[in-house]
Amino acid sequence: MKTNMSITGFLLLLVLAINLPFGFAEEKGPPQILSHPEVQGALKIIDAWLDGFQVYENVPGLSVAILLDQEVLYRKSYGYANLEKKVKANADTLYSICSISKLFTSIGIMQLRDAGKLRLDDPLEKHLSWFDIQQAHKSSGPITIEGLLTHSSGLPRESDFPYWRGPDFPFPSRQQMLSKLDEQETLYPARQQFLYSNLGLSLAGEIVTSCSDQEYTAYVSKKILDPLEMNNTRPFFPEELHGKQMAIGYSGFDRSRERKPVKPFYARGITPAAGFTSSVNDLIKFVRWQFRLLAERGHDVLDTNTLREMHRVHWVDPDWKTTWGLGFKVLRAEDKTVVGHGGRCPGYRTSVQMIPKEKLAAIVLSNASDAKVDVITEGMFRIIGGALLKARVPPKEPPPDLSIYEGNYEMKPWGGERAIRQWGNHLAMIPLPTNDLSEGITRLKHVVDHEFVRLTKEDEPRESVVFQIGPDGRAIYLTQHSSISKRIALPSSE
Repeated sequence: MKTNMSITGFLLLLVLAINLPFGFAEEKGPPQILSHPEVQGALKIIDAWLDGFQVYENVPGLSVAILLDQEVLYRKSYGYANLEKKVKANADTLYSICSISKLFTSIGIMQLRDAGKLRLDDPLEKHLSWFDIQQAHKSSGPITIEGLLTHSSGLPRESDFPYWRGPDFPFPSRQQMLSKLDEQETLYPARQQFLYSNLGLSLAGEIVTSCSDQEYTAYVSKKILDPLEMNNTRPFFPEELHGKQMAIGYSGFDRSRERKPVKPFYARGITPAAGFTSSVNDLIKFVRWQFRLLAERGHDVLDTNTLREMHRVHWVDPDWKTTWGLGFKVLRAEDKTVVGHGGRCPGYRTSVQMIPKEKLAAIVLSNASDAKVDVITEGMFRIIGGALLKARVPPKEPPPDLSIYEGNYEMKPWGGERAIRQWGNHLAMIPLPTNDLSEGITRLKHVVDHEFVRLTKEDEPRESVVFQIGPDGRAIYLTQHSSISKRIALPSSE
């Protein structure tokens, strides 16, 4: 996750769009909101945008979901888990979730805290007798367990190995990581500065082992993943599934503008910080569990108040720009609290973000090292937020059927496309590609026959947009400003 600025924008619409009187958690069939024309139209636009985003950003594969409490408003995948063999991505495709792994480690710590096995203000030496990093700041207080979860321990960002460097990504074994500690030193006094630390969360995993008398991966599987029925989430990289259910990771762009397969990485000693793999469907279970727990509909895995504690701010950096909970990134935008985590590791970019009070969440998983997952999350939330606001009012009558005009239209010779989808009583047109989805939307109002008029943001009519209908009864051309665009055939999304 980026700083507050990366999601403040979409929250401005989103903040107004919730507290809807639909009772989603009690719905047994399709939720009422999904049938609202505004929501249907918003999801069509999101679908068209993500399809174009995957193609024009050349992201091999994307799997995404939007949740409102227990209901999945949107779930779809684009592109491929394996480009070479054309294995399509789907909601069960596995991705490395990278630093989202830290959330499971943090939950394990809090379980042990609640069981009386540790305190958050315990110094590390109390549970890790071998902990011997050099303290470069003699006046510093002890490094505590809470300092690990809030990244305020003063520890270096990494264990002293070049494991983020390919092609082989030499992650240290647990023993190698521990043996290197006495050659490293702290960068800041404890509890004085935020410094994101994979080393710190790896040591948190060591505390889970020490206090539970179980190997870390066995503990997390038994105490967290199994109870949540996250059967496709693993604290390791499943080599035997690589290129099949497990997506192949691909490099970010360099000057060659080529995506190249990245070798699998095995986090080994850094597993508690970055070693998990999961799918959209499993992370939906993870989000649903949190929303249920916060609403006191069950107390499995954690106590409700413990999860609330994790979601609260426990660290504010001196610059007031970085805030953190216990394991979770926590920030304030407008009057809402956003909680979640992102991940970036060789071949993958991922994000899970939630607004707990409103029980709204977004999940984005990709198999490209530089995929713009924050842009995707922001775009989805901006559009669904506006639709939820309008969906508070039931439609007076069913909207007209404008589906014959839907499609993607070429923009030769300039490049890109224009996607047109029905949204409520109007058509919505967006350019592809675009990063700023909400600003790129143009509304078209039906006038007569196959003629529409472009509307400004103030609903003022401007120039005409006229469609020409083909023999199959669907639009084949549109004319705007005397320029003609042809509807193009899109690859099957089956």
